[in-house]
Amino acid sequence: MTTPSQSRAVLVAIQTPVVTKEELESSLHELTRLVKTLGYQVVGQVTQKRSSDKFATVLGRGKLTELARWTGGPGTIASFQKPMHKAGSKREAVEMEDVGDMEDEESEEDSEASSVPRELAQIVIVDCDLSPSQLSNLERAVGVPVLDRTGVIIEIFSRHARTRAARLQVEIARLNYLAPRVRETGGGSERQGGGVGGKGAGETSLELDKRRIRDRVKELKTELAAIGGEHHTRRARREHELTVALVGYTNAGKSSLMRAMTGSEVLVADKLFATLDTTIRPLYPETRPKVLMSDTVGFIKKLPHDLVASFKSTLDEAACASLVLFVVDASDPSFRSQLDVTRKVLAEVSATDIPSLLVLNKQDRLGQDEISLLKTEYPDAVLLSTRSRDDLTALRERIMGYFEREMIDEELHLPFTAQKLLAEIRARMRILSEQYDAEGVRIRVRSTPEHLATIKQKLAP
Repeated sequence: MTTPSQSRAVLVAIQTPVVTKEELESSLHELTRLVKTLGYQVVGQVTQKRSSDKFATVLGRGKLTELARWTGGPGTIASFQKPMHKAGSKREAVEMEDVGDMEDEESEEDSEASSVPRELAQIVIVDCDLSPSQLSNLERAVGVPVLDRTGVIIEIFSRHARTRAARLQVEIARLNYLAPRVRETGGGSERQGGGVGGKGAGETSLELDKRRIRDRVKELKTELAAIGGEHHTRRARREHELTVALVGYTNAGKSSLMRAMTGSEVLVADKLFATLDTTIRPLYPETRPKVLMSDTVGFIKKLPHDLVASFKSTLDEAACASLVLFVVDASDPSFRSQLDVTRKVLAEVSATDIPSLLVLNKQDRLGQDEISLLKTEYPDAVLLSTRSRDDLTALRERIMGYFEREMIDEELHLPFTAQKLLAEIRARMRILSEQYDAEGVRIRVRSTPEHLATIKQKLAP
């Protein structure tokens, strides 16, 4: 049952020749989860095979009529003629092609009248990006608001952003998305007339709205750059710290793993994009040397480029990490393609050369045979469940084992007067043995070469 506060949504997807049936179903399943994260109830789906998703109404006549039955809309748009196009505007020529020429791929089944749904949908959500003209045509045909996939993702990001930086990043992406979709607000076509002695027609309301958006984006980018400078300064302070970045598909369990490994109260929710802000905490119980872990924004297929660009400062945490953990939900049959998506997004921020470790999460949802097959397929990966203390201990040892491969053991002698230096050593290095004598303490430590060089320099007379 739909609660009074829930709106009903119907989904639309186009299967082009380059998209398999399995890929279409996977994408629709993911879109369903996105829509539910927004608080809508999905009441129906309309799909169609077409040669392209660039036609004026996306769907052909029969499927458009079927979609309109879900919304109570007219099912058609007012007839229009092909407009004159500038040379080279091939995309617009395809989008605005006469509707009567678009039925080449509709089968008789597409044109069959379907029964009117018991509950009408209040919004239509399309599983691809729509041009402004496609969006307008669909809204006229169905009589309710229409959102494309990018619009859904941006809306989710807008609701989940917590910090100032995340809100700025989302707002920039939202305005870049809205700019080409701004429509004339009505009234006079110009805000001021030319008149005798005038300088000609002034800006139209549409032009003015677009200019305001451009100015606002510029202002937001300036503010974000200042915050980015602060983040860069903080990263510079952590330059010699050992850092582990958690990256992966949205809802793969990164925040749960972060909470389990660091003991921090980070948000854990069974929602897509529950985490947008980077959280950095030390491993707990604290290690020597200290290791910091960061949780980053999740990825998804068809992640809008503007969002990737806007969140570059957040994703830089992965690019600057000592070790990247690729966290995947091993119980999800599509985790391999999700892992590919994660790697492609990281490539956009030049974070592909960082040493990495694959973490196959949620193994408690798998059978023994499935676990055995995964171990064979990914012999170097770590299988775990965040509910298992033994699994978490094994991951912790794997992380420390990786870092200790680069460490060296050395013996140091500190006089009793160097107590501050001894405190620094305890904080940054693993102490293997301690032995006191008449002049001070002789300790054997395991440390990174950088930290050891710093301590030796401070001990030098």
